[in-house]
Amino acid sequence: MAKLRLYLRLLRLLAVVALGTLLAGLVNLLERLLRHDLMGLRQRLSRWFFARLANALPFRLSVHGELPQEPMLWVSNHISWTDIPLLGMLAPLSFLSKAEVRSWPLAGWLAQQAGTLFIRRGAGDSSLLNRQLGQHLEQGRPLLIFPEGTTSDGQVLRTFHGRLLSSAIESGVALQPVAIRYLQGGQPCMVTPFIGDDDLLSHLLRLLASERIDVQIRLLPPIASTAQNRNQLARRAHAAVASALDVGGETHAQAA
Repeated sequence: MAKLRLYLRLLRLLAVVALGTLLAGLVNLLERLLRHDLMGLRQRLSRWFFARLANALPFRLSVHGELPQEPMLWVSNHISWTDIPLLGMLAPLSFLSKAEVRSWPLAGWLAQQAGTLFIRRGAGDSSLLNRQLGQHLEQGRPLLIFPEGTTSDGQVLRTFHGRLLSSAIESGVALQPVAIRYLQGGQPCMVTPFIGDDDLLSHLLRLLASERIDVQIRLLPPIASTAQNRNQLARRAHAAVASALDVGGETHAQAA
């Protein structure tokens, strides 16, 4: 029975990914023909695709709070690659991701086609990247970043690095803090975290073979970026998410 469930889920997931690949290819072709940026269309289609991808995974989702009615810089804790479709189905978002994701077979190409911005760890190009993020926000395109800079098992909240929050201050947009958690039997789920040396395929197969997982997403009150520096924003966002998750955290948020 467990194997049949795995195979059925895998077939459904493959069908969704195939459809997403076709849509991404068509938009890419249309963009080349028109010689025009279709980021707005990419974001809307990505939201549609993420909703179907999330439904193909063994999740039972509950969302609390209000979706922002204007473009904001979303900041969330980070547990797994599954955070992206689950949050991406809520609004037409673009994401900031580590550069390594771009090299993932198919998934990296799909992320790029969805308008994901990639950052190299320790590359020292935060000023340039902040300008790119600022331009994105100024064009009315919501953006989500994971200020921990890496994933965790969900039982602790790592330091929020403030160096990429300058884009919100310079663009005059608010932060939208988000808290996400995964539970099985009322306890933190140990299958979902994508940490350490785990590889995408092995993690995906374990996930598809698992029992149903409850996902709780909390959209917290926005934080105005005016009259604050990036460290203050990082600390306030960190405190809000830590309180929503009721987990331990590192002592403070920092800019580095």
